Amino acid sequence: MIFDHHIYTCRPGMAHKTMALYEEYGYAAQARHLGEPVLYGVTETGPINTYIHVWAYEDAADRARKRAALQVDPEWQTYIERIREAGYLVSQENRILEAVPFFKPKR
Repeated sequence: MIFDHHIYTCRPGMAHKTMALYEEYGYAAQARHLGEPVLYGVTETGPINTYIHVWAYEDAADRARKRAALQVDPEWQTYIERIREAGYLVSQENRILEAVPFFKPKR
């Protein structure tokens, strides 16, 4: 199993607006293609104006297949257009993590 870990930093004071935009336009499409996230949260300590989400996949092929389907979804494209137009995001960092052998995630 692999985990797709994303860290986004928003302009100061824009995290709540980013989450509202995602909830309205992005979440349903993303969950439809990727399944429910392992985690979707905002930072309480550390770098502020930051939110993180983590998705689980069986392997790299599963991730590629699901993300390819997401990218052509018109609903997702609407979200991408709106988030770009809003200009709320400053940076994005993605990491692919592999579960260690003794970790058995609950799905």
